[in-house]
Amino acid sequence: MPGSLLETAEPLLRVMSLHALGYCERLFYLEEVEEIRVADARVYAGRELHTALADDDPEGDWQRHELTSERLGLTGKVDCLRRRDGVYIPYEHKRGRAAKNEDGSYGAWLSDRLQIIAYAILLEETLEASIPEGRIRYHATNVTVRVPIDQAARKSLDGAIARARSLRQSVERPPITENERLCTHCSLAPVCLPEEVRHHEEPERRLNRLFPPDRDGATLHVLSSGTRVGRSSESLVVTPKEGPAKKYPVRGVESVMLHGMSQISTQAARLCADHQIGIHWLTAGGKHIASTVPTIGQVQRRIRQYRALSDEETCLRLAKSLTRAKIGGQLAYLLRTTRGQPDQRKSMTQSIAFLRESLASLNGATNRDALRGHEGAAAVRYFEGLRSLLGDQVPVEFRSARRSRRPPLDRLNALLSFGYGLLHTAVLQALLASGLEPALGFFHTPRSAAYPLVLDLMELFRVPLWDLVVVGSLNRGQWQVDDDFNVTPAKVWLSQGGRAKAIDLFEARLAACWKHPILGYSLSYARTIELEARLLEKEWTGEPGLFARSRLR
Repeated sequence: MPGSLLETAEPLLRVMSLHALGYCERLFYLEEVEEIRVADARVYAGRELHTALADDDPEGDWQRHELTSERLGLTGKVDCLRRRDGVYIPYEHKRGRAAKNEDGSYGAWLSDRLQIIAYAILLEETLEASIPEGRIRYHATNVTVRVPIDQAARKSLDGAIARARSLRQSVERPPITENERLCTHCSLAPVCLPEEVRHHEEPERRLNRLFPPDRDGATLHVLSSGTRVGRSSESLVVTPKEGPAKKYPVRGVESVMLHGMSQISTQAARLCADHQIGIHWLTAGGKHIASTVPTIGQVQRRIRQYRALSDEETCLRLAKSLTRAKIGGQLAYLLRTTRGQPDQRKSMTQSIAFLRESLASLNGATNRDALRGHEGAAAVRYFEGLRSLLGDQVPVEFRSARRSRRPPLDRLNALLSFGYGLLHTAVLQALLASGLEPALGFFHTPRSAAYPLVLDLMELFRVPLWDLVVVGSLNRGQWQVDDDFNVTPAKVWLSQGGRAKAIDLFEARLAACWKHPILGYSLSYARTIELEARLLEKEWTGEPGLFARSRLR
């Protein structure tokens, strides 16, 4: 049989992965090596085309044929196989346009050529017959391109397989493609972030926005004790102890948060896993207990993270960026909120001066312990300033002398702790979706059950996602001293009504849009968390300098 590749013990390559390789080596690596696959609108449209063609097939040629070759190390499924003039011809159907040759005629794109060549040679082994050509139908151009299965075609397939195997042995991602047009049609652009990298390298360059503006679905919070989440077909069914059940179509749900003693069935958990929906368990006070997130990172991503965050110089660099962003955000919030209010600004003069001094001292820090000292001292002064932002109309019960965490000892600390618990889960979900190991951080140390990397990334979002929300809601009189809180001498926590109110405020803030000051495009805060997680990973994948550059204005 034709071909020159020897048998291999390596996992078989998918023919579709060779299509990705021909399109972009980085796309191949993300999909085939790191197993990151995203179905966007174009992917779904392609599937719909194939379904329609299969339904409208009077000759019965549209059948899936599974093909495998241990010698080639390939496996795949060809959709359409027709017999013409006594020989079999594999067909591929594409929604898009055919390539234009220099002479004006139509041709096949490299990625499509590799795919049809691979199917043809796999068919030769399966049928033990010569396959002279493959055909690609481009529906947007309404042309069929013939691809001869000659010696040049076989050589190109051998070269592609060899390159694919070489990339699979590496833990380093290939660089972003120089052909910018490929990125605009790539479903993994939100993972790869090619435009953000180009913008960082050329700040004056116009950024072609490819990162989505908002999250794909909503978070389903289950608050009442005894409430059960079950499954009905492709929907999640929430059944409280009392009252009617409610259905939530699974395609509109991004994550499920189970608060307190609520529960979920195995069938519902399986449905969430099938649709890559994270499930998170929290205490009634908002503390994270556990999570199940299907999109856990592959070994290559973990190896790069372990290697980078085992290097003290890398950790110090990232810790400086993080601390600068956190203290800078705290200072900006105090300044912005007291703008035009001289009396209020005067009351926090010392806090503002201390935060400025802390920022100026960061560059001279020679280790992470010194940075933690600056960050901790700045946090104390920031909290003093935060209390001063509460208007005279805010009841005295919402004023706190100091920050208390475990447990919160007053209403203000109870509000802060519950919101930070929600933020912790949102950050954890973003890190896991980005394939990062939350247990290995660069700034916080593993002193408790909390994940250090989650605590690291949370520092960027405490002010804009919760501190700002809490102060604003208190000044608007949205909280009831008695009804929204349960108070004991040893602990203060939110009542069920208070938790529902806090969740509404937090989810509204996640959905709020803002304009990224560096990248220049608008996106929701929910997407911003994911963006920062992916930009953090770039700090150790050869594209540093993008993490923690956003600032509260």
